[in-house]
Amino acid sequence: MEMLWQELTALAEMEGLARIGVADLASSHDYILETGGPAVASYPRCVSLGISLPDDVVDGLADMESHGNAEHYRMFAYDVINNRLELAASKAAGILCRRGYRALPMAKMVKAEGKTLTAVFSHKLGAHLAGMGWIGKSCMLITPERGPRVRWASVLTDAPLKPTGQSMKQRCGNCMECVKICPAQAYTGRNFVEDEPREARFDAGKCNDRLGALAAEGKPRVCGLCLYVCPYGRKK
Repeated sequence: MEMLWQELTALAEMEGLARIGVADLASSHDYILETGGPAVASYPRCVSLGISLPDDVVDGLADMESHGNAEHYRMFAYDVINNRLELAASKAAGILCRRGYRALPMAKMVKAEGKTLTAVFSHKLGAHLAGMGWIGKSCMLITPERGPRVRWASVLTDAPLKPTGQSMKQRCGNCMECVKICPAQAYTGRNFVEDEPREARFDAGKCNDRLGALAAEGKPRVCGLCLYVCPYGRKK
């Protein structure tokens, strides 16, 4: 396993990934089964891959009406980053398969049937279980070093890789910056509790409606203000 891990970390460095980790998914099996179905839930581990978002692109969200900042964010914090992550996930899956293990790279932005803004597999859940960060009041994965300014991809596998960490306790404390800045008022301000449904913290319908309204106005279907304002990401 040591040689396999070295090969994966070498890939991460070559692809410019900010983080790579391994999660044991056993504690979240029932949730993964509900959102992804039996095939997705059949994998006991996840290799989590993260790429940092460019600060200057994210900070441009402070003035989304000027110089096409919203379009710039959509291009370089979504489209380009997602393509890089999916390519890295495909290459990582190839390494695992060549070693004789099952591997399933999970695509970005694929929704579970009947679920609003819910992925077939939660990339932030994989990163959380790999010890990369905690789930914030914004329902994003918050890293100690970069806040939520990291986008994630996942490769599900049965390779017996050693987990890189454990779920990190939340450190948001009394901070409500993401709640206050949300134009859709989609957040309740509650801290993450593992056994609570996401709806206790986040109204995905309000967020989706806000994005739809932007698109109807001919603007890019992006917001990102909750990501921009997080103090853990803004500190230099």
